[in-house]
Amino acid sequence: MRLLSAERGGDPERPGKKNPLDPMLWMAARDGEPSWDGASLGRGRPGWHIECVAIALDHLGMGFDVQGGGSDLAFPHHEMGASHAQALTGEYPFAKTYVHAGMVALDGEKMSKSKGNLVFVSKLRRDGVDPAAIRLTLLAHHYRADWEWTDQVLEDALERLGRWRAAVSRPDGPPADAVVEEIRESLSHDLDAPAALAAVDRWAARQASEGGTDEGAPGVVSRAVDALLGVAL
Repeated sequence: MRLLSAERGGDPERPGKKNPLDPMLWMAARDGEPSWDGASLGRGRPGWHIECVAIALDHLGMGFDVQGGGSDLAFPHHEMGASHAQALTGEYPFAKTYVHAGMVALDGEKMSKSKGNLVFVSKLRRDGVDPAAIRLTLLAHHYRADWEWTDQVLEDALERLGRWRAAVSRPDGPPADAVVEEIRESLSHDLDAPAALAAVDRWAARQASEGGTDEGAPGVVSRAVDALLGVAL
């Protein structure tokens, strides 16, 4: 916990703490930073966790449905924030459900603003990359999984998009009801997008190998992919 706290902004070695894992509740004013009068605490500003809790309680109140963020926020940020809110209000829980997204790496290192090693969607779009392929690249990985952005994962998504578009371009094909149900079922299980994509892959492969006689099935699949996955075919 001490190691993770240091890695994730908890500052366990800061002098004056009773315990290295204690969160910062109030920070003394510093030149060039926003500050407020903190009564007996002096002029300063609230700690990171307090800021987020104050916003959530003001707009949502205790017991809201979902709090989300990167997996690096689970501890200390979300745990500390929940403890602050519960101590302040005497109520439980702060959030009913938490969703933590996996980290995305580039060239072997986690993408981060501080490092500047980011891949921007805006630049990909300026370079002419189809936004549907960008979405398929992201959906190919479960939201909780860590993964690495490479030229190959984008190429795989472009190839998948081509197969899907070819499959739905015909007037008929294999029945669509089963694949639509598979997509819905996969997403209902903790947003298992990779399983949903695999279901469409199987339908597209069947369309390519043997076709089908269900008129309008390609249109149904196309509309389902758009509505449920956000990918326009």
